[in-house]
Amino acid sequence: MPRAAARHILVKTKSEAEKLKQQLANGADFGTLAKKHSLCASAKQGGDLGEFSPGQMVKAFDNVVFKKPVLTVHGPIKTQFGFHLIETIYRD
Repeated sequence: MPRAAARHILVKTKSEAEKLKQQLANGADFGTLAKKHSLCASAKQGGDLGEFSPGQMVKAFDNVVFKKPVLTVHGPIKTQFGFHLIETIYRD
């Protein structure tokens, strides 16, 4: 079964996610922004979710992590939790 590692930033609104994505595009550090803005408990680790397999995360999340290019920030991705910016660190 494939495995991947990813990090994310979770916020309440699409506009907030878009603002953070712009800051990342301008060279802001992902981990720093995650610690400051993310609503997920993973914020303490700079948004790092560790390694997981398909089916462990919600479908919209899996679709990014297991299908989109790695080391690229994707989003805003809407889930029942809010809006995510997701970066897949590696995938096998």
